[in-house]
Amino acid sequence: MTMEGTVQRIEVSADAQHIYEVALDLEAYPDWVNGVKEVEVLEEDEHGRPARASFRADAMIKEINYTLLYSYDMENGFSWTAEAGDDITAMDGSYEFNTLEDGSTEVLYALRVDPAFTVPGFLRRQAEKQIVSSALRGLKKRSEGV
Repeated sequence: MTMEGTVQRIEVSADAQHIYEVALDLEAYPDWVNGVKEVEVLEEDEHGRPARASFRADAMIKEINYTLLYSYDMENGFSWTAEAGDDITAMDGSYEFNTLEDGSTEVLYALRVDPAFTVPGFLRRQAEKQIVSSALRGLKKRSEGV
């Protein structure tokens, strides 16, 4: 998935399916994703995966609330987009899980956020980078059982 915003990758010593399952356990995010305070899955798809979920997060400047819609049209991952709300004008993101030759997995995380409140472009980009790198480190730690 190509988009403007922040894209980072990390190698995780776990198989792609396990990491996918960890990443889909949205309600556990407050345990391992920095800044996420609360997640509620509002709707699931026919396979029991999250289709729509609400989040409450500490965005450094203020606490924000947003709702994400999930899509599973990727062969090796999933993506999401935010419903427009009081705190977020637009947010798009995705996780890709690519199995490497040694059995580990490369996780690619892409994120673009447009807050509904004024944030200078440089700070917005820095916040995106911090969110992505923190989430990847948390996902690695959680998936490897460290």
